[in-house]
Amino acid sequence: MKQLPTKEQVLEWIKDNPGKSSKRDVARAFGIKGSDRIELKKILKELTDEGHIEKKKRNYTGAGELPPVSVMMVLPPDENGDLFAKPLEWDGEGDGPRALIMAKKGDPALGANDQVLLRLSPSNDPDVKYEGRLIRRIGSGPQRILGIYRVGSEGGRLVPVDKKADREFIVPGAEAGGAKDGELVEAEQIGKQRHAGLGKARIVERLGDPMAPKSISLIAIHQHGIPDHFPDDVVAEAEAAKPVALGDRTDLRALPLFTIDPSDARDHDDAICAIPDDDPKNEGGHVVWVAIADVAHYVRPGSQLDKEARKRGNSSYFPDRVVPMLPDALSGDLCSLHEGVDRACIAVRIVLNAKGRRLHHEFHRGLMRSPASLSYEQAQAASQGKYDSATEPLAGPIKDLFAAYASATKARNERQPLNLDLPERQIVLSDEGVVTSVAFRDRFDAHKLVEEFMVTANVCAAETLEQKRQPLLYRVHEEPSPEKLESLRETAESAGLTLPKGQVLKTANLNKLLDAAAGTEDAEVINLTVLRSMTQAYYGTDNFGHFGLNLKRYAHFTSPIRRYADLLVHRALITAHGWGEDGLRPEDAEGLSDTGDWISQTERRSMLAERDTTDRYLAAFLSERVGNEFSGRVSGIARFGLFVKLDETGADGMIPLSNLGREYWVYDHENKSLKGDRSGRVISVGMPATVRLAEAAPMTGGLLLELIEVGGKPMPKGDSGRRAPSKKRKLVKGRKKKKR
Repeated sequence: MKQLPTKEQVLEWIKDNPGKSSKRDVARAFGIKGSDRIELKKILKELTDEGHIEKKKRNYTGAGELPPVSVMMVLPPDENGDLFAKPLEWDGEGDGPRALIMAKKGDPALGANDQVLLRLSPSNDPDVKYEGRLIRRIGSGPQRILGIYRVGSEGGRLVPVDKKADREFIVPGAEAGGAKDGELVEAEQIGKQRHAGLGKARIVERLGDPMAPKSISLIAIHQHGIPDHFPDDVVAEAEAAKPVALGDRTDLRALPLFTIDPSDARDHDDAICAIPDDDPKNEGGHVVWVAIADVAHYVRPGSQLDKEARKRGNSSYFPDRVVPMLPDALSGDLCSLHEGVDRACIAVRIVLNAKGRRLHHEFHRGLMRSPASLSYEQAQAASQGKYDSATEPLAGPIKDLFAAYASATKARNERQPLNLDLPERQIVLSDEGVVTSVAFRDRFDAHKLVEEFMVTANVCAAETLEQKRQPLLYRVHEEPSPEKLESLRETAESAGLTLPKGQVLKTANLNKLLDAAAGTEDAEVINLTVLRSMTQAYYGTDNFGHFGLNLKRYAHFTSPIRRYADLLVHRALITAHGWGEDGLRPEDAEGLSDTGDWISQTERRSMLAERDTTDRYLAAFLSERVGNEFSGRVSGIARFGLFVKLDETGADGMIPLSNLGREYWVYDHENKSLKGDRSGRVISVGMPATVRLAEAAPMTGGLLLELIEVGGKPMPKGDSGRRAPSKKRKLVKGRKKKKR
């Protein structure tokens, strides 16, 4: 009989060999065979009973330990944007030890509640027990659903607010969580997803009255997981901030650096002015100053403010509220360039010649004092000689600024950035949160002026950081894919326009197409189709240029109050110029690529939430006009129906194929059109249409329309709820049956 190991020896071996810890592995390690295995079994049972080890299926692990390969559930990103996972099976106290997911190139993007198989290893970070490498994603965790709870005779129902949802859910009585009829709730799916019938859900949070004033944006905020509550330590850090003294900063308080923003702007993070250049070598030129709030002074790397700002990524804007990236003590006060008070800034001095071309530029960390906070309307009126009490003292600086813009416009026209003409919708709410009107914002030269000089300042930031070999995040916009270009070309041809083939695509080519469509009934559709052909802009460390602006290099610098990317560019400029200890840390520079991926995601998250909110407000506004007729234009064609954009509000509504009359409609994917198999009528993108509003659902933002007239021809009246194939189609179907 071989001498058996002691309990201490067995325990030590199990901890040293977590990947080989079955009873057979232990027996093989100590050379235990035959009847001696019974004694080994007793040792393992004693160690288990004493709490030193745990048996998981056929393996043993140290108490409080996870197997080297574990099934885990992904948690929401933390304040640093890192993904952790928790074990799905855990018998100890609490949720069990977490594992930091160490993603490698080629891994799929993971989201909260995803179930994953991870290979675990001990972490060197004292705050993290395990690091996990993805073996494979097993599936998604419990689906989260935002919806309206309805009480039924046998339990309740959950009606999702997402207009893409195609089914309701049963809520068993025990899973209702005290929810009341008509309440907005968040739920999670329970049980397996059914292919037919209704799934089941459990209420996890009650959110109150969905029709309460200004609740529509809250639905989108919650649905898209946008953080809208600042932790106490973040607020305390912001409120402890103090105004900045001049110190070593450049004194810019004598410059007429005023702000121009929307009349309802919540913050003012950029100011501009222009002065005729007195250099005789630059006759007719200007010196343009663009000053941006010095947010980096207040939001220091690694601080609680910094972690929360990175977590949010950007501010989110809704008709009734803003979810800011920074607390109000900063965004609404110390980092807002209010008139008449000293404010810290980072400014760029740009010298333009008479043709608007940039000769040189330089950055300063300064202190400024704005003489006025103007609206676009005020600035535009003043440029035309119509002054008020705020603009009259600035008559000269306003004239100089618009003169500099006139020069910059010459250079812009030579550069040929993409010149889309898409009006911006403005939803006006009453104090109670009810939509009073939907209009399109006026667009003035004052808007274009601010945009042009902000773009110029952003280019200056990218160039300076490249010259100083400082890591940075670029704003990247790649050219359209060949597939999207072909789709655009087909739309243009259907409107009698052309987009040439066989040449390197330039923005000038697209601008020619837009100019040819201008003033025609196809102008809006062509503009929309060009926009849809564009790729999604993103933040990245590799410079692939900005196609839409036709720029070789571009970085976001001008909005650090509301975009984390701009804050990082400010820190990079601080480090590059040696302005202080609040610049870009080496560890932050190394993580720029991951940060770029993260804030690109948060930007898309905000865009989707803002779009969903607009759709819901438009549906609420139109809900009282169900049955009315509207003019519009076909904006999209799909296999299941078509979309029409209403002229009056810009809202999009859907018309299912089943509502297009009795004939069978054939979907042409290449031409994005529908063709009736009896009449031969073709419905394509861009056609004018008259529709009747059949249904408006404020909770989902969905509009259901009935097509009355398209392309100047009325739709035939009759049973609109059926599609009857032609006789030819019936014969074909009959032949198929015979072959069976």
